[in-house]
Amino acid sequence: MSPEGQQELGAEGNQAEASVSRFSRCSAGGEGQVLAFKFGGSSLLGAERMLHAASIVRDAASHASVVVVVSAMKGITDRLLAIARALEAGCRTDARRDAEHVFYLHREALQNLQLEAQERDRVLSDLHLLGEDLLHDASPLTQPSSAVRAALQDRLASYGERFSARLVAAAIERTGVPAVPVSSSEFVLTCDTFRDARPQLDETRRRGREILLPLFRDGIVPVVTGFIGATRDGRVTTLGRNSSDFSGALIANVVDADELVIWTDVDGIYTANPRESAEAKLLHELSYDEAHALAAAGAKVLHAEVLPLAAETEMVVWVRNTFKPQLRGTRIGPVGSNSSMKTAAACHNSSLRGEA
Repeated sequence: MSPEGQQELGAEGNQAEASVSRFSRCSAGGEGQVLAFKFGGSSLLGAERMLHAASIVRDAASHASVVVVVSAMKGITDRLLAIARALEAGCRTDARRDAEHVFYLHREALQNLQLEAQERDRVLSDLHLLGEDLLHDASPLTQPSSAVRAALQDRLASYGERFSARLVAAAIERTGVPAVPVSSSEFVLTCDTFRDARPQLDETRRRGREILLPLFRDGIVPVVTGFIGATRDGRVTTLGRNSSDFSGALIANVVDADELVIWTDVDGIYTANPRESAEAKLLHELSYDEAHALAAAGAKVLHAEVLPLAAETEMVVWVRNTFKPQLRGTRIGPVGSNSSMKTAAACHNSSLRGEA
């Protein structure tokens, strides 16, 4: 964690409960409300950040049904794709060593969650089973053929979210809220275009509701893997790099969420990259059309598929800072919101957000 991030958590963590409660009750009606929270990789980088995210979920879950969609910890997907490249180059020893290191990083995060012994042992057992699968995929007996490389790459890339979901569910349970990890490959049905698979929305919605809605009824928070799906015959696919926002919108659509909150590492959507321009101004309100215009102008606001899914049900989308939950962030909603966006041209071709 950066020193800046540490200061933010230390100084502002105590404000999280009040601010998220205020946000949730005021913005979408309280009782019976359904919220989808998507946390990016920077928001989940290590146990301290996972526990901070869990505290945000805990407060919202006190008066709403919440589904959580998680990315891999920051940097993990890159490590997993490097394993795939090592296998392609014939460096199987390097691939196995790197896979062991990925498992070690998640085992270390689990240790730092400081769970009760019985719960820690249960989650560790789950991590070991998943780690064995990772090592198996990273240690093929023969050189992968060109015909299976894309499928193997997607399978390898999926482990980051699968590890993350188990750890984040454990972190949420530590706060006293029941939570379970759910693999999106169980219900997100896709084509077999590996590395950039397209979900079949109607079937995904039907399958997803069968799995997620009973958990809501039992007061359990589903912690769903972003980024991944599966073909009809069960082969793991990924929706493409930087698709975790899309996954969040997809799963929010499945459960008819009132709001989707993209928890990230900047304060919202800006007129320019706030890390590069002192002139960048935070946009507090955007319509779907205005946000779409930003994307069309080349700004990396949200994944291109998020807004069409949100507009289908007039779901409100928020972009908010995990580490400053007392800030309101940017609201994207139906026409008629009090937009602060005057023109998309002001945004240039900048990346307006941080993590994916």
